[in-house]
Amino acid sequence: MNEQSLSVRDAILQRRSVKVFNGQPVERDTLMTVLEDAKWAPNHGNREPWRLVVACGRELTELHTVLREFGVAKWKDLSEDDLAKQMKKFVTPGAYAFVVVSEDVRQKERLEDFAAASSYIQNAQLLAWDLGIGACWKTPPFLDAPKFREALGVKKAERIISMLQFGYFDEMPKAKPRKSVEEFVTFFGSK
Repeated sequence: MNEQSLSVRDAILQRRSVKVFNGQPVERDTLMTVLEDAKWAPNHGNREPWRLVVACGRELTELHTVLREFGVAKWKDLSEDDLAKQMKKFVTPGAYAFVVVSEDVRQKERLEDFAAASSYIQNAQLLAWDLGIGACWKTPPFLDAPKFREALGVKKAERIISMLQFGYFDEMPKAKPRKSVEEFVTFFGSK
């Protein structure tokens, strides 16, 4: 762990989505600490509506095979070299966490559960960042593919809301400009 942790404000302002990882594995204990601590996300009624399918260490090889299968389907017209370049974004993260949420039939609860799981994901990204580990929340279309869901053991009434990649990186991602608060805030009663 870092000897000097970031303040909450610094963590929020400094964290970046890392899309280029260096291939260094994330230690299982480190990842589990991040995922354990992230559970303190706000969630209505303490339902903790998420579950995770995780790959790090030995599981990565099997996951890469599954991801390659879905990449091949998407990039079927690419040469082997070009396919390998495309697959680099899937094989260089040091760990994965797929966040799965039950699809409650009640709309209010379903929305609350999605919001809670999103808070969990943000917590995990901030906690990883504090340890020098980058993360990126991705939602590729194949998350809803029946064969992919089956490979992850996702049940009929569940939804994968995130393919969360973790890993170490060599280059700090650049910050993209954000809207000014005046662009998205209006005060009640003003027109």
